[in-house]
Amino acid sequence: MRKVFLIISFITGIFFSASAQKFAMVDMEYIMKNIPSFETANEQINQISKKWQSEVEVQLQEVQKMYKNYQTELVFLSDDMKVKREEEIIAKEKEANELKKKYFGADGELFKKRQSLMKPIQDEVYTAIQEISKEKDYSMVFDKTSSMNIIFTSPKLEISDIVLQKLGYSK
Repeated sequence: MRKVFLIISFITGIFFSASAQKFAMVDMEYIMKNIPSFETANEQINQISKKWQSEVEVQLQEVQKMYKNYQTELVFLSDDMKVKREEEIIAKEKEANELKKKYFGADGELFKKRQSLMKPIQDEVYTAIQEISKEKDYSMVFDKTSSMNIIFTSPKLEISDIVLQKLGYSK
């Protein structure tokens, strides 16, 4: 009986301590879409990405052209010439794949460019959220766009517009 009482007391204590915490919600997509420098940076990244993608596609088309030429001339080539052409095609394909990796790989140029353009904006937003959290004594701030488990949030918990005002982008 005493153990049951202790367990109930423990659960009740956890419930009351959890209910004393203050929570808030932000919509990071909404915030970022309302920051002009973010949209500008996003457009720059898209333009650079398209440019680099076209460079990679040009090289891959060249590989395809080399392979088609090889196939049409295959019957006229000696064994040594076949091997030489195959090696050229493989080298060109490898070069195209390396260029693709250089631009679009995990630590590629696009990732670095995105970091250099987006990180300062994101840091500014996160700093504003932290300041608001301290001012209003929020224990936690959730991002509505990244959490799939949140079904409903009260509009009273939404602080996205407050974050935008803090950053100087009032709506």
